[in-house]
Amino acid sequence: MSNLNVLDYLNNPSPRTLGRSPLEWLDRLNKPTVVRVAGRDRSRTRAMATLLHGNEPSGLFALHRWLLEQRTPEVNMLFVLGGVYPAKIPPMFSLRQLPEGLDLNRCFKEPFEGEEGAIAQAMLAELRNARPECLLDVHNTSGTGPAFAVTITNDAAHQALTSLFTDRLIMTDLRLGALMEYSEQEVPTVTIECGGAQDEHAHQLAYEGLVRYTSKPDVLSLEKAEWEVAVLRNPIRVELAPEATIEYRPEPSGHADLTFPPDIEHRNFGVVSPDEPLGWIGNKGLSILTAIGHNRTENLEQVLRIKDGQIYPAQAIKAFMITTNPVIAKSDCLFYAVKATGEPIF
Repeated sequence: MSNLNVLDYLNNPSPRTLGRSPLEWLDRLNKPTVVRVAGRDRSRTRAMATLLHGNEPSGLFALHRWLLEQRTPEVNMLFVLGGVYPAKIPPMFSLRQLPEGLDLNRCFKEPFEGEEGAIAQAMLAELRNARPECLLDVHNTSGTGPAFAVTITNDAAHQALTSLFTDRLIMTDLRLGALMEYSEQEVPTVTIECGGAQDEHAHQLAYEGLVRYTSKPDVLSLEKAEWEVAVLRNPIRVELAPEATIEYRPEPSGHADLTFPPDIEHRNFGVVSPDEPLGWIGNKGLSILTAIGHNRTENLEQVLRIKDGQIYPAQAIKAFMITTNPVIAKSDCLFYAVKATGEPIF
């Protein structure tokens, strides 16, 4: 199947084609869409993907605002909107992926299965054709919390890209089939997690970062970074077994395998000491959880412990990507964690 059948294209779109609001623009989009905007320097290109998940709108909001302003970027810009189909299902921006569909941001690797695999393959082909000098993938976090970036490579270029948006960078060895892994094509690639999908600050951060990304002559030089970046290396990924149940309640009902309090998101990027309970565990104990870390080794006993029916950190940890959405907690992960010092848990 050709890219023309999978993707739509907009070249230097005028304000009248964009609608008055991001929702009106999304309503006009029929397919995952490539947007090209010519820059002052036509010899170079930068790329940005967003809306890979249909319930993460900050990147689309930022891009719509930026396009309406008719700014001329420093270099050619290639934008790719991936999750148009789930985003359009009423109510808009409520579904991460299509019902019965795959997570698009796990499909950027062979065998490129299903409709999402075809979209991912077409997006990769556009990137290979454009040969961008760098790539950003703009998301919202699964829960509320501060912005951060994720990469599989930690060097000056990746830290410089991060600094356009935030001062926190997570470097991971895990490979999940995410677009971020395009970095292995020797193109500096960073995922930006702007904050919560309902957070106006996240939308503003996405816009301000996009303005920096498109207006600076050099975005890969650490000497010109907006601020110093703190790097957290190789976090543990805590996952819930597919058959397990989870609830978010002030107290356990007795019916779930795991219960977190409704305000668990406030733990994001905070330090949790070994004597602070995270929630309640059911009769199945820790068997419902896995903790995948560096080189996909299992490290659960170094992350969590049980005492009197409650679940505690096994050591002081810094947790992030905590969500109160049970669907995401089961389909993606519960949270990531490093030591309180920011070092990996081994």
